[in-house]
Amino acid sequence: MEHEPAGVLLRRTGIPISLSVLYMTLARKLGVQLEPVNFPNHFLLRWCQHQRGSGDIYDFVYIDAFGKGKQLTAKECEYLIGHQVTADYYSAISTTEVLLRMVGNLLNIGKRGEGNEKSYQLLRDSLDLYLTINPDNVQYLLLQARLYFHLGIWPEKVLDILQHIQALDPSQHGAVGYLVQHTLEHIQHKKHPVEPEVKRRSAPEHVEVQYSVGLIMKHKRSGYNCVIYGWDPKCTMSQEWITTMRVHQLSSGANQPFYNVLVQDGTCRYAAQENLEPHSAPLEIAHPEVGRYFSEFHDSHYVANEELQTRYPEDMAETLGTVRDLYHRLTPCSGQASGQQESPKGTGGSSQDQKSQENQEAMPM
Repeated sequence: MEHEPAGVLLRRTGIPISLSVLYMTLARKLGVQLEPVNFPNHFLLRWCQHQRGSGDIYDFVYIDAFGKGKQLTAKECEYLIGHQVTADYYSAISTTEVLLRMVGNLLNIGKRGEGNEKSYQLLRDSLDLYLTINPDNVQYLLLQARLYFHLGIWPEKVLDILQHIQALDPSQHGAVGYLVQHTLEHIQHKKHPVEPEVKRRSAPEHVEVQYSVGLIMKHKRSGYNCVIYGWDPKCTMSQEWITTMRVHQLSSGANQPFYNVLVQDGTCRYAAQENLEPHSAPLEIAHPEVGRYFSEFHDSHYVANEELQTRYPEDMAETLGTVRDLYHRLTPCSGQASGQQESPKGTGGSSQDQKSQENQEAMPM
């Protein structure tokens, strides 16, 4: 994990870039001019042993601050990472580029986080700092907009960010349009809040619902992997959508349960029950909205967060039972994490505010 210089001094430990910054600062105090080198996977420093301003990489001694200040030749630097690199990687970089790499390290830690409040806070702070230094980076602007949208905060700022992205890169209109639509819906919902619809599997009208939220599924026809985050006992989309998606070609048509799913490719879809099956080897779904509905991935399924459990109060017990029957790997902490007691398998329900996402789907059921 990245340590700021003060933390490195206190802990007497750090990663290559942190140690390099300290090493370079101390050298400068002693009158030795070192330059930072943005070497891949291992930050280095360099000192020109000939005329300053040389463009020949072999005119420099390279210093590995992380390796106790070991002095290296250009060739020896490649041994650190196990492969050859072009001369560009031996060039000196600016202070701004050093900061961007340090903040980039923090961003990577935040993105690899467990979806808890601490990791979200780190990601937010890192994005704010990165975009202060480099305000026109479309990739990180879009990540910031998605993060704020996911956390349900500052919807007006999200719209400003999206407008800026559209001005910088019109080719992002698809992602921008999607977020604009749902951000406006979020603003409208805040002005006119609606109590979430509660769906119980035990209700007679939900008897045909076979699957539950949190299960990892595979689409039989399209082959994609996904996780269920909602369901309806019958297709609730408009007739236009049903026709466009050729739902009538399914054996049970629209008169069967449909599931809101987060797909591995980052899309949200609305899939018919007959087209889904439990995944033979459950895996985590790398979707930006996973943290919006689930608190954690536990071994073979996702654990619904408090809001989702409120909407589907009987689903986690059903999910735990299904996991036990399918994978024989249920552990005691699974039940504790879900906060639900096991119960006999039942049936299911729906959530209105989830459906607008599925209108983006443009693939057959």
